[in-house]
Amino acid sequence: MTDARQTKRMRRPHNWRERFLETLAQSSNVAAAARAGRIDVSTAYKTRRSEPAFAAAWQEALCLGYEALELDLLCRLREGEPADAKNDRKYDNAQSIRLLLSHREAFGRTKAQQTCEDEKEVIDRINSKLDMMRERMRQADKTRPARNGSEGAD
Repeated sequence: MTDARQTKRMRRPHNWRERFLETLAQSSNVAAAARAGRIDVSTAYKTRRSEPAFAAAWQEALCLGYEALELDLLCRLREGEPADAKNDRKYDNAQSIRLLLSHREAFGRTKAQQTCEDEKEVIDRINSKLDMMRERMRQADKTRPARNGSEGAD
């Protein structure tokens, strides 16, 4: 077996998915996330296609990454960028905006799905509380003395 094949078939870390998803959430960068998980990018994409749970976690991690990017961008736009010469990091705000816009639809769709699930949970909790209230009312009605038509008839 050649060295290239041996290198390619190196054993993946058992927790590569967690490392990958954590880095993806921080960076929104699949290649960087793959490096952090010590896997090949193609492994990540293959796993996403074959494992629906991983695909959902991937999408959620991307949304978290885009939320962080959006917040960073808003902060830089509001407060301005540091003017000191020591800060050698240059932010490309225009590129950040283009990136956010290009992923707006997928990000929005995921957020909408999460919101719908949250709404369903809230509605379920409200319905459960209403059911408990109705049951207490039924119990209270059973314990109250029955009114017959003779009260107030004098």
